[in-house]
Amino acid sequence: MADTQIQHVYIVGSKGIPANYGGFETFVDKLTAGQKNKKIKYHIASRSDNGELAAKNQHFDYNGADVFSIKVPQIGSAQAIAYDYKALKEAIQISGQNKDQHPIFYVLANRIGPFAKHFAKEIHALGGKFYLNPDGHEWARAKWPKPVRKYWKYSEKKMVQAADLVIADNPEIEKYINKEYADFHPNTTYIAYGTDVQKSKLTSKDIKVRDWFAEKNVTENNYFLVVGRFVPENNYETMIREFIASDTKKDFVLITNVEENKFYEQLKAQTHFDQDPRVKFVGTVYDQELLKYIRESAFAYFHGHEVGGTNPSLLEALSMTRLNMLIDVPFNQAVAQEGAMYWTKTQGSLAAQINETETYDAERVAAYTKAARKRVAEEFTWENIIAKYEGLFIS
Repeated sequence: MADTQIQHVYIVGSKGIPANYGGFETFVDKLTAGQKNKKIKYHIASRSDNGELAAKNQHFDYNGADVFSIKVPQIGSAQAIAYDYKALKEAIQISGQNKDQHPIFYVLANRIGPFAKHFAKEIHALGGKFYLNPDGHEWARAKWPKPVRKYWKYSEKKMVQAADLVIADNPEIEKYINKEYADFHPNTTYIAYGTDVQKSKLTSKDIKVRDWFAEKNVTENNYFLVVGRFVPENNYETMIREFIASDTKKDFVLITNVEENKFYEQLKAQTHFDQDPRVKFVGTVYDQELLKYIRESAFAYFHGHEVGGTNPSLLEALSMTRLNMLIDVPFNQAVAQEGAMYWTKTQGSLAAQINETETYDAERVAAYTKAARKRVAEEFTWENIIAKYEGLFIS
């Protein structure tokens, strides 16, 4: 007999848990690890190439969740679509076999729009509900060619049309969904993404800290920082150009993956950053404690993302870096509010702001830090986010 007391929740669209990286992966890891309400049973789809556990087991238990592994055909960029399709199909099958009462299927991102109506029908036949997290504006990302962007937009429309509930991680995304798809009268809610508020366990004396700073030729509190994917819509060109135009003696440290990247060569040709010794591409940092320490020790953080919802790296910056300088778009305003400074793509905007920060006294910087930490504590702790999700799933 199925246990009528348990609310079964199937989550599809992350690469799976345990999570090593990625916004959705971290979300699913935190949601399951921090679970308080024992009346919820999570079932998480995982790619079979997401670590050893998924490679060796079709089903395994992690953080108390049932994780089921999905083999994905190697078909280039369509892999993600095939994965979500197979994972949701499998989730519906498992739920049917288990005779779950009113299961919830929570799909992260808009990848399988053409099949959404079909899946919604199957879910409703089980007495279940289809929830959607639309993520950011995938169709606006410069990295996609035109036909792919068209697909993302069409897919988003079909997903929103089929969903029983759309959960936006940013109030601006919720507004957009309601306005853009008003004809469908979508049922929407806002639950933010969370972030870790613990300080780094490392200190300035730790050997791995000293080694990293020595190797990269960087000193604490003497650099502007950016951490994120190296893609055009994160406005690397503007940030580099404006930094070079500024008068600061500090460094610009870029923690990002640029190996064999056409965009990197293009930027070098356009901005000649390689001729400015202050601009330092230092590769990636996967050690989370070290990355926290690097964030905490930055003079200020640049954030150039403009097509996402609530961006994980922005939340990390607000909770760890003293001074945050964000591109002025509604998503970022909604997250940081008074806890950050804002710049535009207008020539001279960010350069002037960089020069201005050089004149700030400790009190002025501390006021920004305090406002940013307050925002995070009120709205973006994982504890808070998990409580909201559990309340939603149980309701």
